[in-house]
Amino acid sequence: MINSRYARVNPAALSRSKDIPASILADVAGRRGALDGRIRAVAHGMRLCGPAFTVEVRPGDNLMIHAALVLARPGDVLVIDGKADTTSALMGELMCAHAAAAGIAGIVIDGAVRDVATLRQGSMAVFACASNPNGPTRTQSGRIGHPISAGGVSVAPGDLVVGDDDGVVIVPRDDAPRLIEAAEEKIRAEQRRMQDITEGRLVYGWLEGALKASGALPAGSSLDEAVEQFRAAGVFHTPAT
Repeated sequence: MINSRYARVNPAALSRSKDIPASILADVAGRRGALDGRIRAVAHGMRLCGPAFTVEVRPGDNLMIHAALVLARPGDVLVIDGKADTTSALMGELMCAHAAAAGIAGIVIDGAVRDVATLRQGSMAVFACASNPNGPTRTQSGRIGHPISAGGVSVAPGDLVVGDDDGVVIVPRDDAPRLIEAAEEKIRAEQRRMQDITEGRLVYGWLEGALKASGALPAGSSLDEAVEQFRAAGVFHTPAT
């Protein structure tokens, strides 16, 4: 089943997201949308960003990925539900070279790849959960352009996909403009916090309230008081035996 009738993430939002870390997007999305940590870049420094071109395959079969390489638009990111099967590779050097030649912006596979040494040296950003020298079959039908699950996260065609050394995050297409704006503000806030740290201002503004809300700090006390008590108590040493 092949569906081509879906909208992709807004181009303006996509352009603004190209340099936003995956971790920042996950934070502003409520600590949601990050694929399971088993799915990682095959080489340090790889980054991808683009609309999801979703592919669902039968375990160990890559027929629909071959179709996706022909059907995807330049700038798309292939997001492949390989059922977390790692008994054979779904893509390798040749298919990734095809993807690069077709202008595909990256590949995310909940499954295995092979030819890893070559992929690490290539221009295509590839994220997968394993490697295996076994090749796949290419006889089983699957789906393209339909919602899938990859790394425990629902992915709709056209969603924003961002991947870097921390992993891969999926941002729902309709939420992308709002979350990108929030991500940009969080980046500015973290820059201000880093400046505070550099200049010796080490107590977080939110910390006292969070400690009181959790019950770790009594309601009638303050974090400043707790700090002074610790300083006054000095350093405790375990007596020598």
